[in-house]
Parts: sequence; C-alpha cells; structure tokens
Amino acid sequence: MTAFDLQTVRRELHQIPELGFEEQKTQSYLLAKIQEMVTDRVEVKTWRTGILVHIAGTDPSKRIGFRSDIDGLPILEDTDFDFASTHAGRMHACGHDFHMTIALAALSRLIAEPLKDDVLFIFQPAEEGPGGAKPMIASEEFRTWKPDTIFALHIAPELPVGEVSSKPGLLFANTSELFLDFKGLGGHAAYPHLAKDMTVAASNFVVQAQQIVSRRLNPLDGSVLTIGKMESGFVQNAIAETARLEGTIRTTEASSIVLVKEELEKLLKGFEIAYDCEINVDYGANYYQVVNEEMYVEQFKNSLEHTDVTYVQAAAAMTGEDFGDMLKEIPGFMFWLGVNSPYGLHHAKLNPDEAALSVGADAVETFIRSFD
Repeated sequence: MTAFDLQTVRRELHQIPELGFEEQKTQSYLLAKIQEMVTDRVEVKTWRTGILVHIAGTDPSKRIGFRSDIDGLPILEDTDFDFASTHAGRMHACGHDFHMTIALAALSRLIAEPLKDDVLFIFQPAEEGPGGAKPMIASEEFRTWKPDTIFALHIAPELPVGEVSSKPGLLFANTSELFLDFKGLGGHAAYPHLAKDMTVAASNFVVQAQQIVSRRLNPLDGSVLTIGKMESGFVQNAIAETARLEGTIRTTEASSIVLVKEELEKLLKGFEIAYDCEINVDYGANYYQVVNEEMYVEQFKNSLEHTDVTYVQAAAAMTGEDFGDMLKEIPGFMFWLGVNSPYGLHHAKLNPDEAALSVGADAVETFIRSFD
C-alpha cells in the first residue's frame, strides 16, 4: 500500500463507524480489501463481525498474532472533515480507523513477502463494549489459529508522530462499568414524608461510595471509582421515584476490583434499608489489565533501533482495553502510537495526524519481521 492508499483507506473507514457487534459495513469493507491481497498462502475466517487472516510461513515454528479493534463509539462527531462520519451519532473517536488501516498495510506487506513463521491478523469487534476479545479467543475460529505471541497498538494523541511508547508490566488497568438503578416512591414536593426520594438517596450514595477507595483499599494499590452520570426526576416540584447512576471502576490490581465490588454491594444493602428503596447493580463490560511481557517489549524496542521510529518508555495508565483478555492467555504486549492530536481519545474533535499511519505500519511490520 502506498501512503496515499493509507490515507484513503483510513478516511473511508472513518466515515462508517459502527458499534460493537454491529460492524457489518466495516467487516464488508475490510473483507473486500483483504480479498485484493489474497494468495495461496492466505486463509480468511470470519467470526461474528470480526475477521481472522492467516498467512502461512515458509518454514513455521511459531505463530505471531497482531490484533486490531474495529468498532466505533456512540459519539456525535464535531469536526469539519470532508470525510466525517456518515453514521449519525457514531464516530471513530478512539482511533480504530487508524488501527484497521495500519493492520491492512502491514498485512499487505507480509503477504507480499512472507516470513518463515505463520502470522495471524485479528480484526476484533466490540472493544469499546461489551468486549469482543474474550468471546473471540474462546471461538473455534480463533482456537484453530491461536498465536504463540500476540501484540497490538493504540493511538496516543499526546505523543508526537514518529514516536511509540510501551513498558514491561502493567500498561492498562482493570476496568468495570457500573450502572445503578434506584427505585423508591415518588410524590409531591410539598409532602416529602409520603415519598421515598431517590435523588437524595443517589446523591448520598455518590459521596459515601468514594470512601471505599479512600478507606477500604490499600492506598498502595491504585484504584478509581468515578460516577460520571446521574439522572433523577422529571419536574422541579415532584420527588423523584427513580434515579440512575453510571460510572466506572478502575484498579491496578486484579484483586482490588473484586474488593471494590464487594464493598459497593455492602453499601448498597445499607442504602436499601436506610432509604427504604430497591437498588439494582449492573457491572456492564469488564476488562482485564493489560500486562506486557518484558521479553517482547525489549524485542520491540530493539527492532526499531535502525528505523526512523523513536521508542520511549511509557507510564502505566488507568485506561481500559479488552486486549488484556488476550494477554491473559497469550504472552505479548501493547504499545502506544503517537498521533499528535490536539484533542484526546473519545473526544468529538479527535484529529490524529495521518502521517502516523505509515509509522504504525512500519513499527508493526518491523516487529513481526524481527522473529525471522
């Protein structure tokens, strides 16, 4: 693929973002591009809306996997691009259009000049939710071609183009969504004693829940409990019968996220008694921590020594990625790719520099070839 082709593919993908397990257009687009590359060494399988592409090596002793996520986000794009999303309320605001384009570019190069070892490219749906990695790696299609090592990338808006970043050990946190529904008894604002006010109950819960992290967890274990959205009531002179809280739990220790949930449920039982209400909890999508294998991070770093790509040491972050479920079963690593965007991930104005596309493709291809 030429640099012009990279830009064209990215922009075409940017226009068709789809939510998890709804990526039919995206899958069709990718399959059409992959079909243009297919040779007798290449096999293609689909799994739900995902794709697996296997390149047979010339004398294989192992299989190397590269994963690209393919879904978009439920975000209304706020850019002036002439290639902006054509799907209302959907946007590639996390860079998955970049990830797919880089994967296609590296795939085309490795098909044109195969390695000694087998290579598997994985186009995985539903990373943003509900989590496609875990069911995909459990599938028969994946198990047939299960790699011996696996890696992935993620764009980093804050890093300059030409720079990649990773680290051994923990890179991304354990994460869990959190949805809480409070059900009490509504009533007129003038008669609060005849109602069970869920605005008051939910508001107090938000404050009390913060003490789980500050008083129930080891302060040396990084943990975050955030309530990012609260809804209750319908009019100003009525007491709210229901309330809904939406948030996230993030921890650097796998055991800590279990403890946070246990403490949350204890607190919820107390609130049900104190406020004479019913509270339902849903933990939504849960992602396991991304832990990089030191050996492969070092190999990646060394593979870039004679290229124009600069490697820098990353810091651990409280971001979440379902690629952690793949690394839980298969040794490997993940790295950040600098794209120099003034707006961050999940922002409606995200604008990654397309010069990073060729940098990413070079880094992916170079690392895979380092096994030869």
